[in-house]
Amino acid sequence: MYKHILVPLDNSPVDEAILQHIRLLAKLTGARLTLIHVADGFVARNQQRLKLDESEEMRDDRAYLDRRVAELATEGFQVESILECGEPADRILALAEEQNCDLIAMSTHGHGFFSDLVLGSVADKVRHRTNIPVLLIRAPRA
Repeated sequence: MYKHILVPLDNSPVDEAILQHIRLLAKLTGARLTLIHVADGFVARNQQRLKLDESEEMRDDRAYLDRRVAELATEGFQVESILECGEPADRILALAEEQNCDLIAMSTHGHGFFSDLVLGSVADKVRHRTNIPVLLIRAPRA
């Protein structure tokens, strides 16, 4: 069924919702996992163009991904991670295509309709701009 699942993470407690579900799905299907976080701060968005050093935010994000990979690998999953920089939806979609992922699985924050309308949401952009199946799990409200 699924062979390669892309799991966008945002380095927050919201990630737990998708990670709980994806563990079960990956065990059932034997899928390999690619975790992605897209750093989108000023340095991340301009690092190459301005030849900037990696920011503290980016170092924290990389360490977070490394911890998650170690955790999932210890549980027996075939998993890798990628830290991207830029516009989150664009980078998620590009990586899903490049890596031939057959599922994108992500948590949503569960903002209200008006908030999503004004701010947009990464999950909404991803689901509207891909032909790859998307699994969205709403994180519990804090």
